[in-house]
Amino acid sequence: MSGPVRVPDDTKPDGGPSASGETGAEPKPRQRAELVPRYKGQGYDADSQARRRAWLEEKTGASLGLVGRTALDGEAMRGNVENPVGAAQMPLGVAGPLEIAGDHAQGTFYVPLATTEGALVRSYERGMLAITRAGGARVRVWRDENRVAPLFTFRDAAAAIDFIDALPELEAGARQAAEATTSHGRLLRLTPHPLGREVIVEFAWSTGDAQGMNMIVRGTEAGARWLLGESGAEGFQTFSGMSAEKRAAGNLLAGGKGKRVTASVKLPRRVVGSFLGTTAAELEAMWRRTVLGHLQAGTVGYNGHYANGLTALFIATGQDVANVANAAVGVTTLEATADGDLHASVHLPSLTVATVGGGTGLGTSRECLAMLGCAGSGKAVKLAEIAAATVLAGELSMGAAIAAGDFSAGHERYGRNRPAEGEG
Repeated sequence: MSGPVRVPDDTKPDGGPSASGETGAEPKPRQRAELVPRYKGQGYDADSQARRRAWLEEKTGASLGLVGRTALDGEAMRGNVENPVGAAQMPLGVAGPLEIAGDHAQGTFYVPLATTEGALVRSYERGMLAITRAGGARVRVWRDENRVAPLFTFRDAAAAIDFIDALPELEAGARQAAEATTSHGRLLRLTPHPLGREVIVEFAWSTGDAQGMNMIVRGTEAGARWLLGESGAEGFQTFSGMSAEKRAAGNLLAGGKGKRVTASVKLPRRVVGSFLGTTAAELEAMWRRTVLGHLQAGTVGYNGHYANGLTALFIATGQDVANVANAAVGVTTLEATADGDLHASVHLPSLTVATVGGGTGLGTSRECLAMLGCAGSGKAVKLAEIAAATVLAGELSMGAAIAAGDFSAGHERYGRNRPAEGEG
């Protein structure tokens, strides 16, 4: 989520510092810096985009012919992008079959992944095949919420604690003020965190099938203003940083930033050997060693490459891709049984996905969501289960590649260095 931006009027030359940076040097007029052209209605129509591309080609010397070849309707982009010039294109692959036994995602799925990393789709597909041959991934979503955490300032620490003591009685009024701003969001609870004479108050929201950050910021501001008028607070700031929006943080492991999802599978010994080319004992040993490396690095959580699969899935399905920063915080476990089978699981405590709003309704994004049976209302939890099962597949395949010592070989075979012929 981004705040409103004020564009400064810097289109006129000014003196400024000298190009050489020498003190006392004669100021040189700065070359005129023009803003990207604005047109009536912000220029979303095809003609305005073409004129803007032509202006940009003249300014940069680049050719933007492919950028202009887009199936996206210009007006459909309104609210998703400013200064449109066309669309970027990414290779889109599909991996599967992936068998899932969730509360909402049930059956066999073929997962769209948009990426430029060779070997990624094939790697995820290997893990999916292993999961499917083992009977499928068991997936559950057991929390679904988002949060904004404004900070309130008081005259002293005693006043801050008095506010916390009074907050249970104030919560109903704050909820009424907050929910009056939206017909979709629902305020679940307020949780205070004292810090000297400041108090951070977490506003936890249910956002339905939308990511909903803009919606809940608006509602939180209304609730915070009501609290300001009913308490001894000197003021508040909407963003304290505690919500961990689009960045990794330790508090994400406790959940509260999106959907909390767990996916697991028990792979029989024969499946581990035939599809992953290793053993459960070797995978557990690899897991233990890399846990040590994660601890040494100070990593938040433990995983092999959640960000790979999530980013590719997010781009394909029109998610807010920057939320990978918080969604990729989680914990993978690999455990060998006495019989040589493998228990594997992934825990994603802050997975942010949506099936309405944002970019989910744009062109290919909606088609990819439809491929998963996740287009439109009532499908966000299903998408979260598919995302978790996909991540589990990626963890199995990458872990097996490391344990078996063939990680580099796979990239050599399918990557850009020496792509194999006939392996598409």
